[in-house]
Amino acid sequence: MIDKLEFFIALAREEHFGRAAEVCGVTQPTLSAGIKQLEGQLGVMLVLRGSRFQGLTPEGKQVLVWARRIVGDTRTMREEMRAARHGLSGRIRIAAIPTALAMLPRLTTPFREKHPGVTFSVLSRTSIEVLSLLGNFDIDAGITYLDNEPLGRVTSVPLYDERYQLITAMGNPYSDRDKVTWAELSSLPLCLLTPDMQNRRIIDQHLAEAGVQVRPTLESNSMIVLFSHIRTGKWSSIMPLNLAETFGFSEPIRAIPIIEPDASHTVGLVATPREPHTPLVSALLDEAMALADDFHANRSTRQG
Repeated sequence: MIDKLEFFIALAREEHFGRAAEVCGVTQPTLSAGIKQLEGQLGVMLVLRGSRFQGLTPEGKQVLVWARRIVGDTRTMREEMRAARHGLSGRIRIAAIPTALAMLPRLTTPFREKHPGVTFSVLSRTSIEVLSLLGNFDIDAGITYLDNEPLGRVTSVPLYDERYQLITAMGNPYSDRDKVTWAELSSLPLCLLTPDMQNRRIIDQHLAEAGVQVRPTLESNSMIVLFSHIRTGKWSSIMPLNLAETFGFSEPIRAIPIIEPDASHTVGLVATPREPHTPLVSALLDEAMALADDFHANRSTRQG
């Protein structure tokens, strides 16, 4: 039954019999037969079939909710038994928004020092993709914004507040300033993340609140691309303070606080809202809470 439910979850996610079979490591006839057997056991049609996948029936959508819950519980049970026999081990799959990627070593490094049998898989994804992957059990945890767009039902640990700075080269407009307003940024050649990134939507929101609209001269979904263009001295960008600090900008690059408003948004770790969590996710949540305490302590020290 568990194998058949996993086939069904994969088909719902991939929306294609061939791709779902490939993900599950079986042949397409095996996957199709397994789902037909599941339909027979439950006494309902789950999939709208034609020459290709056409979607789930209403009953199929209901079963999908149960399938995710049952498969998730089964994975938790297996991990608990493995941890009981061999200690904490396995792979943690994490998806993070691009602006949080530079922070991840502060979470993964101390975690692995405590649990050397654990390995990590880290993906860069949009905030919407993070939640989708989490809901489909394709990742164990995500790092995303907690307070800007709806999250749905998740377990969350707030980590830090993202504050925004103008990153620009010496000699560019405003480079000699101690602060700059959102409205003043409209005159600069900016390179920003693409509009599918929530960071970009946040930036656009604050610019609109300041009564200006910015058309960036370069867009990318890669922070490395943005950094490399800033270093030419011909481009400026708007980035979180913690990200600029991590990459260690030095002269002739300046990071200038943006005010009016002095905006901040909370970034944190999210996991599925299940009890109990798998041993790996439970330990990761504990590590995230310890990291959050460090962030808050450092912020208090700066303010003091």
